[in-house]
Amino acid sequence: MIDLALPAGTAPIRRKRAGMLSRLLRDRVAVAALIVLGLIVIAAILAPWIAPHDPYLTTRRRLLPPVWEARGTWTYLLGTDSLGRCMLSRLLYGARSTLLIGVLATAAGGAIGVLAGLTAAFYRRFDGLLMRLNDVLLSMPAILLGLALAAVIGAGMTAIVVALSVATIPTVARVTRASALVVMGQDYMEAGRSIGLPDHTLIWRYLALNCISPVMVYLTLRFAQTILIGAVLSFLGLGAQPPAAELGMMASSGRNELFIAPHVATIPSLAIVVIVLCANVLGDALRDLLDPRLRKL
Repeated sequence: MIDLALPAGTAPIRRKRAGMLSRLLRDRVAVAALIVLGLIVIAAILAPWIAPHDPYLTTRRRLLPPVWEARGTWTYLLGTDSLGRCMLSRLLYGARSTLLIGVLATAAGGAIGVLAGLTAAFYRRFDGLLMRLNDVLLSMPAILLGLALAAVIGAGMTAIVVALSVATIPTVARVTRASALVVMGQDYMEAGRSIGLPDHTLIWRYLALNCISPVMVYLTLRFAQTILIGAVLSFLGLGAQPPAAELGMMASSGRNELFIAPHVATIPSLAIVVIVLCANVLGDALRDLLDPRLRKL
């Protein structure tokens, strides 16, 4: 009986992974992006414990500029908004909501897209049907889909997550299918069929694992796109509703005070830029690392 596990090859695989990690750590821009994004994620997770104020507490100290107050405290480090709420606290909670939208939409749409792509590549009789459904989904822009869902189920984070998830499915499915078709032509897939391995083993142990690299690279880039599109939808009033904190909505609420208190709109906008930029840099680094045509040996 043919053993497809090839345990003797685990050492070269480990050396290859160690070499890839070493090359990634040599990319100073990617490491810096990873550190910045990691700090933002940690700050967002710990927002309830590190936020200096209640992000929903209104005060009379409205539109204070970013300052460091004396008295041994660091309250209102980033100023206050038009309702006197602490901008730093709202920024931490807003980053939490924005990142949650990006993660949920990318994970949900990515999982369905990967499943559809693998199914289309492995069961060719479903290929035509699945790809035509993909074409239908590709014809629906995320912003228009968000508008439609907001009209049906009401504006909110649920509408944004559903819209962005649906918009993620077709592109992930196409990337997965293209990679899976290459893997399907390899000899080990034919060997697995010849010895009678069940379909689920061939799909998840051999097909999925051998085409996961380009999919992960694309999902990293798609995460950045999802964050940006989600912020645009929130800016248009389709996302989280007041008084909830979300970066796109915070930027939108500060546009009326742009000339008298520019920090209210620019601080959350800059936070969105930093998150998207770091995610794109990491996606490019992973692409250069995993693509043999771009890898520097």
